[in-house]
Amino acid sequence: MSPALLRTTVSLFRCFPKQRALDVRSFPRLLSAPSTTPPPPSPPHPEPSKWRGARQTFGRVTLITILATGGIFYYVTQRERHPGPQLPHDPSKKSVVVVGSGWAATAFLKNLDTSDYNVTVISPRNFFLFTPLLPSVAVGTLASNSILQPIRYLTRHKSRRVTVIEAEAKSVDPVAKTITFADETEVQGEVSSTTIPFDYLIYAVGAETQTFGIPGVKEHASFMKEIQDAEKFKRRFMDCIESAGFPGQSKEEIERLLHMVVVGGGPTGIELSGELHDFLEDDLKSWYPELSNNVKITVIEALPSVLPMFSRELIDYTVSTFKESKIDILTGTMVKEIKEKSVVLQMPDKTMKEVPVGLVVWAGGNKARAVSVDLMSRLPDAQKNKRGITVDDHLRMAGTDGTIFAVGDCTSTQYAPTAQVASQQGVYLARMFKQLAKRDALLEEIVAAKLQETSTESLEKQHAKAEKLRPFHYSHQGSLAYIGSEKAIADLEFFHHKFSSGGVATFLFWRSAYLSTLFSLRNRVLVATDWLKVKLFGRDLSRD
Repeated sequence: MSPALLRTTVSLFRCFPKQRALDVRSFPRLLSAPSTTPPPPSPPHPEPSKWRGARQTFGRVTLITILATGGIFYYVTQRERHPGPQLPHDPSKKSVVVVGSGWAATAFLKNLDTSDYNVTVISPRNFFLFTPLLPSVAVGTLASNSILQPIRYLTRHKSRRVTVIEAEAKSVDPVAKTITFADETEVQGEVSSTTIPFDYLIYAVGAETQTFGIPGVKEHASFMKEIQDAEKFKRRFMDCIESAGFPGQSKEEIERLLHMVVVGGGPTGIELSGELHDFLEDDLKSWYPELSNNVKITVIEALPSVLPMFSRELIDYTVSTFKESKIDILTGTMVKEIKEKSVVLQMPDKTMKEVPVGLVVWAGGNKARAVSVDLMSRLPDAQKNKRGITVDDHLRMAGTDGTIFAVGDCTSTQYAPTAQVASQQGVYLARMFKQLAKRDALLEEIVAAKLQETSTESLEKQHAKAEKLRPFHYSHQGSLAYIGSEKAIADLEFFHHKFSSGGVATFLFWRSAYLSTLFSLRNRVLVATDWLKVKLFGRDLSRD
């Protein structure tokens, strides 16, 4: 290296400050010392999506709702299945005998405070039947047990024990205040008939179908009043279908077997015709395509129009709907005779016509049962109406001392014999009996106070108030009817205003109204499940 280059290098090193030698022992301290270099800034957090938050909230609410609904559902079902203990019979209480298990009797039992009385129920059937849905059972839309509720389900949930006896009422003695009944089941014990006394009698035996003495009705027609009638109709209807498909049948015989005649243009007859049409369209056309085009439905009504309790607008709507569904309506036509394979009709022009039929359903009027006729015959001066039992404004049977109350279809009143009327009568009687129990309790207190020589003025005022019984007043809530093709009609009343509607929306209302009116949660679940099964799988075509 040249001397000039060496001097230049030394000068450059002298320009830097003097550095100390690094101590090896200082390495850990240097490594642990915070870095003077600032860390890179973290990326900004994305703002939460409002849609994502809404979904999370909706999911939580849905989960809570499902769990709460399931818990309530389970609680209610278990409470219904496991009734608690009841008070025993109290000899000091008055006895109330309820005859029947229909709409009126069931409404009375449901609303009665049994702690005030010893109650006994006598009925030939041990269940309550939801009759408005009977046509649905007849064509397999609903199962039979879906619209039945054992009467003991109701009585076992009352505060005091209620005795339920499955028996047929044979006679009532209004003077001796006794009722005689008999066990008419297939299996009987040593005692099959007996007589018991009563303090009060709730007479709700209903009525039987009126045939007007027309020949052949009892022998060849099917009825639509009891659950057995619906099951019998379904068997006979499927018999007609299968017989029409038997090899070698003539065209005339096939048309006869598949001609269904419904006698009666009231709600029962119209709803059954609509259900039959649905059965044809939804099921028979799929499984019996060779026969479905031959099925014919005819409605026969003696009056000038069907559904006389509905508005003219809804009657016309029903007629037009049936016309589209190819259901014939013969108004002003009377049935003169029902034969094994035909119906003899008197047409509006008074001419006679014999029509071949495979099945006839009789949905006519009502008439008094034999036990009701016998009861009325014991009071000839007061009971002169042959259509049913005459009652006063408080539903007390005329001619008695006020201890026999008659409700439902067995009576002859200004109201139509409908389930709505009978149900309101039962509720009214339950309230009245609560007032009667209060009246009797006040009377006992007055007697006790007089024995103790204390003031009875306040008690006597309360007793006088309890003596004043309000008369029964029927409040019409409207009329509903199903007319097939998922259409229904409704005449409703809201705040003294009448509303009429018909169509698919009314059909949904019809279903929801009947679901809410059903007796118990069990019935509601079974009916809703049956509707869902039919929608998914169709009706059951098997015949037992």
